[in-house]
Amino acid sequence: MSDFNMDQLIDLAMFYGIKVIMALAIYIIGKWIVGLIANAMTAAMNKRDIDSTVAKFVGSIVYYLMFAFVVIAALSQLGVQTASVVAILGAAGLAVGFALQGTLSNFAAGVMIIVLRPIKVGDFVEVAGAAGVVSEVAIFATTLHTGDNKTVIIANSSVMGSNIINYSTQSERRVDLIVGVGYDSNIQQVKDELKAIAESESRILHDKGITIGVSELADSSVNLVFRSWVKSADYWAVFFHLNERVKTRFDEVGIEIPYPQMHVHSNSQAA
Repeated sequence: MSDFNMDQLIDLAMFYGIKVIMALAIYIIGKWIVGLIANAMTAAMNKRDIDSTVAKFVGSIVYYLMFAFVVIAALSQLGVQTASVVAILGAAGLAVGFALQGTLSNFAAGVMIIVLRPIKVGDFVEVAGAAGVVSEVAIFATTLHTGDNKTVIIANSSVMGSNIINYSTQSERRVDLIVGVGYDSNIQQVKDELKAIAESESRILHDKGITIGVSELADSSVNLVFRSWVKSADYWAVFFHLNERVKTRFDEVGIEIPYPQMHVHSNSQAA
C-alpha cells in the first residue's frame, strides 16, 4: 500500500513538476520576448523620427498588454481555467477601477497628451505651477527638469486640467520691458536712448520692429513699454542684457529711474 502511494506521489510530482517548469519557462521566456518586442517597436519608431514621447508611451502600452497574455498563458499551463480567471480579473478590475479613479484619470489624461500633443519631450513648458523642460511623458505622470536641475513629477490629470504654457512651439518671442523714469525726464530723450540700446543689440530681430511708448503715468514714474522680438533660444540672454544696459546707459546720460516715493505739499494759512 505504501509503495502504491509512493508511486502515486512520484507520478503526481512529475506531472505537476513538469507543468510548473513549463509555466515558469513560459513566464520567463515570454517576459523576455515581450521586452524585446516592446524595445524593438520603440527603436523602430525612433528611427522613423516619430516623437520620442509617442514612442515611449506606445512601447509601455504594448509591453503591459503582451505581458498580461504571458501571465494568462503561464496560468493556463498550470491547469488554471483562464476563462474564469479573466472573468474574475474583469470583475476585480471594475472594483479596482472605482477605487482608483484618480489613477485611471491620469492614464486617460496621458492618452490625451499623446493624441493632442500639447507638450512633448524637449519642450520648455509652464504647467500646474511648475516650469521646466519635459523629459518624459509616461502612462500616469509627466516629468519636468527645472532650470536649477530639480525633477518635478506631475500627474497627467493635473497637466491636462491646468493651463499649459509651451514656450517651445514658436521660434520667436517678444521681450517686454517696463522702463520707469522720473516725471522731470525728457520723454523724447528716453525714447531715443531706448532705441539706440535696441539698435546696438544684434540678437534683436530688427525686421519685426521695436515698440517704445508711454504706457502709464504712475504715482512715482512715467512708465514706458520697450518691446522687441528675438529668437526663442535668445530670450533670457537678451532680457537680462537689456535690463542691465538700460540701467547703465541711463546712469551715463543722467536719466532718473525713480524708486517709490511720496511728495507731501502743505498749504497752510496764517490764522
